Amino acid sequence: MLWSGWGDPARAAPLPEPMVGLLRDLLGVRPAEAPPVGLAGLKVAAPRLAGADLTALAGIVGDGNVRADTESRIRHTRGKSTPDLLRIRAGETSDAPDAVVLPGSHDEVLAVLRLCAAKRIAVVPFGGGTSVVGGLAPRGVDAFVALDLRRMDRLVEIDEVSRTAVLQPGLRAPAAEALLAERGYTLGHFPQSFEWASIGGFAAARSSGQASAGYGRFDDMVVGLTAATPEGPLDLGRAPKSAAGPDLRQLVLGSEGAFGVITSVRVRIQPAPAAREYEGWRFASFDRGAAALRRLAQDGPLPAVLRLSDEAETMIGLADPAALGAPGAAPRPDAGCLAVLGFEGTPENVAARRAGAAEVLREAGGEPLGAGPGEKWEHGRFNAPYLRDSLLDVGAFAETLETAAFWSDVPRLYEAVRRALTETLSGAGTSPLVMCHISHVYPSGASLYFTVVSAQGEDPVEHWEQAKRAASDAIAGAGGTISHHHGVGTDHRDWYAAEIGPLGAAVLRAVKDRVDPAGILNPGVLVPPAPEE
Repeated sequence: MLWSGWGDPARAAPLPEPMVGLLRDLLGVRPAEAPPVGLAGLKVAAPRLAGADLTALAGIVGDGNVRADTESRIRHTRGKSTPDLLRIRAGETSDAPDAVVLPGSHDEVLAVLRLCAAKRIAVVPFGGGTSVVGGLAPRGVDAFVALDLRRMDRLVEIDEVSRTAVLQPGLRAPAAEALLAERGYTLGHFPQSFEWASIGGFAAARSSGQASAGYGRFDDMVVGLTAATPEGPLDLGRAPKSAAGPDLRQLVLGSEGAFGVITSVRVRIQPAPAAREYEGWRFASFDRGAAALRRLAQDGPLPAVLRLSDEAETMIGLADPAALGAPGAAPRPDAGCLAVLGFEGTPENVAARRAGAAEVLREAGGEPLGAGPGEKWEHGRFNAPYLRDSLLDVGAFAETLETAAFWSDVPRLYEAVRRALTETLSGAGTSPLVMCHISHVYPSGASLYFTVVSAQGEDPVEHWEQAKRAASDAIAGAGGTISHHHGVGTDHRDWYAAEIGPLGAAVLRAVKDRVDPAGILNPGVLVPPAPEE
């Protein structure tokens, strides 16, 4: 993973000059005055851990699995939000962990947590490092370690009768898919972070993949899990469903390392599809397209992938990130709204669902565009974070946020967030480009995913924080949830507290106090502080 950006450095590519000119003319983008600081030029403060602490940790996980060198600490600093990247590119490393610890088993994780609790050393679980909500930057700590789970990367077992698999948390998503494919199965979980995210991260953040309409969210897939806490282990999920009290699996899923470290998950698996087919449809407006998606979500037939770009995103071409800035790829004001559908399964099932969906979409005013737009989207589905890096390189600011609501609230939520972002980021004679797509659908509602591109300005991090606060207030005021799949972290914690109310926040604190009485697990993340704090 590139320390100052996203993914494989070999896949990073500069923006074509025509696109740079378009950004300059439309948004007032200007090159940064100073280039990013190189890795060799970065400095971090001396570790705040005593030598005896490092020795004790090494006694648990092995001498080579406790690292306090500068590069290891930098590579575990914060996540991959745009503010995270701008800070690290500017040489700001104040959130660097004091050491990186790499356990190799559930028992080693338990032992590390017990030691750290006794010594009041905070612990931040680290999978792929792809958090975009401040999930890897604890607050109010004297010293902390990044608990890198990469050594716990096995496919433990497959139960072909029950169609489940047990996976360790440090297993990266592509490796998990490859191991399952050897046996003819798939998870069907392909979020935009797929190439770098880990199985444990998917569970800890309630991840939702691009094929969620067909396979479900990751938390839907989890039927059992184990977790380590400073107070001992949790082993949850004796059966797929149970009426034996509240489902404690749901307490760990989405807990973002604040209640424990997930050390394995038992997940549903599906036979690998024999056929995958993608296609595009055009709608005259976002409202008409959304109504068509709602019909499919509620009445079927439902594709595995179902998403709709608004007019701005369709016009600019983010529905096809690979083509952005390419020769002949100028914005099209008359493009309408592009819907992308993906069908997976047996050839017979795919053909039947495509035909049924086409009938619904035509009745809803859709115009078929053939396989081309869908296949282009599928080919470039993981490219957008690389594009974000290229935009930063030329002085543009690019960031995303997401939410979800019931269908009846989606129109006002869409308008409220767009208005908040546009008004807050406008200035100096230019306006930001605010785009949106429906990324996930359910019978009762949908997720909205916003992308913002603007000039960086003098203090892009502060400017974005103002805009993010305004957008978060707009989300709350319009009836949306503060996050559909990015999670809470530190960025969304205050709005999450308002969403669940004072009693809900107190319940979370009570759980935290029981499983983590020393408060070492990802401090400041997810759990709202008590009113007096």
